[in-house]
Amino acid sequence: MQKVVGSSPIIRSLRSPMNLDRQTLKEKIHELYRAEHAALGERGTLELLERGREWDLAPTLAAGGVVVFPHAGVADCGHQIAAAVHGCLDSGADRVVVISVLHAFTDEMDEARRRVSAGEAEPSAFAFWGVQGPGLDGRDEWMHDHALVSWRHLWAAEVKRRGIRGPEVAERYPYLAGGHPERLPGIEELAALAEDGVVVSTADPFHHGIGYGDSAERSLAPHEGGLDLARATIEEGIALLERGDYAGYDRHCVDAKSDARDAGQVFRFLRGELRGEIVDLAYTDAGELYEAPDPTWVAAPLVEWRAAAAA
Repeated sequence: MQKVVGSSPIIRSLRSPMNLDRQTLKEKIHELYRAEHAALGERGTLELLERGREWDLAPTLAAGGVVVFPHAGVADCGHQIAAAVHGCLDSGADRVVVISVLHAFTDEMDEARRRVSAGEAEPSAFAFWGVQGPGLDGRDEWMHDHALVSWRHLWAAEVKRRGIRGPEVAERYPYLAGGHPERLPGIEELAALAEDGVVVSTADPFHHGIGYGDSAERSLAPHEGGLDLARATIEEGIALLERGDYAGYDRHCVDAKSDARDAGQVFRFLRGELRGEIVDLAYTDAGELYEAPDPTWVAAPLVEWRAAAAA
């Protein structure tokens, strides 16, 4: 059953609109994450973990599927992240591979992303091209990203609650897939990790409203047609990945203002044919973060991707 919830009064959305001081935005987002996690406390964290029990995603992961959780306001979508945590731990896997969004928090990263998606340059023309993550040599922009902050928070709390060490967790952050995830430097190492592990990913695949550059006339409030538009748009992206249309998906992400153009291409390439379904849909208001008028918000879906053989 698909449900809709929102919106967090503390944490706000995450995608940089044009002409924004990216460094200031990054710092503000991390401050907001700390504030919301502090507001949750242990009790609130455990309540989110209990809510996450609504879905049993372990069979999908164990069968070679993928679970994609959002990284917007934890008070809005923390239960969805918790569902992914439970799915991983209940799957019996010894390794969890988390394919994360890597946000463009410098002008250089944003220019590279825009030019590659527009077909103006090859990904190899930019130093950011490849896969980043803990234990890898090379670039370290991943260390300052916020996409997995709430995932780590809920993972640590659930492992502690269960009194277990938990499986190995390998975080990987691809950048500039450009319609050809198979060419990414580091993809072979990532494929080897995924071969013996379960795979989850994160995405906020639809940002909408005045603060994200939409005109006032085209900006819809969540419960006044906005969430219907979000669902339809996200499902368009799902259909493109189902077909393995990486270039089409990349273009879709630009139009949808999705932050997952690289992560989506990579998990689909690694896992092969999949069938995706939105199982829960939340949203987070983003107006306060950008000091923008309403409506300015981000959709936060939990998406289950079943391996084609198991679908």
